[in-house]
Amino acid sequence: MKTGLFFGSFNPVHIGHTAIANYFLEYAGLKQIWFVVSPHNPLKKRASLLPEYHRLELVNLALDNDPRIRATDIEFRLPKPSYTIDTLAYLSEKYPQREFVLIMGTDNLVTLYKWKNFEHLVRNYEIIVYPRKGSENQQLHPSVEKLLPEARITVSQAPLIEISSSFLRQAIGKGKNMRFFFREKVWEYIRDMHFYES
Repeated sequence: MKTGLFFGSFNPVHIGHTAIANYFLEYAGLKQIWFVVSPHNPLKKRASLLPEYHRLELVNLALDNDPRIRATDIEFRLPKPSYTIDTLAYLSEKYPQREFVLIMGTDNLVTLYKWKNFEHLVRNYEIIVYPRKGSENQQLHPSVEKLLPEARITVSQAPLIEISSSFLRQAIGKGKNMRFFFREKVWEYIRDMHFYES
């Protein structure tokens, strides 16, 4: 079963994330998408990161029991910090009947050369890419560029969604009502728990 892996801190998950997942389910031939909630991205600062349990709960609320999409806490149980290649190796061994496909934004593709064992990742896993503002036309690093003949990388025509979790955190911190940027249950949880408020 062709299964997309959508990695992220989802801090917090918003309608842009679920819209991207919806697009790839309909246009990329994926049977399922798993939201892989990362405990801590080694390339990002830890500041303002909600505890992993809350971020996982927010993703579950956002997905609303859709059988095609699920949240997974697999990285919570793997060694920290979490690296995509290690998670892929673990999942591929545990679920041999699934063909895992990596979903990432163009911003991640541009910085892929910084990832642990990125050469192995590019050679062994299909990657589908969605546009992110500011990185759509950036050049790939030469070390990634030379792997392209061996790679299965597809840059999709997914809509450009200009919503970021950092923008939403900042807006909530300023007391703004951002309810329509979230699924209803997600917004209620954020509001009731007073997340991101100053």
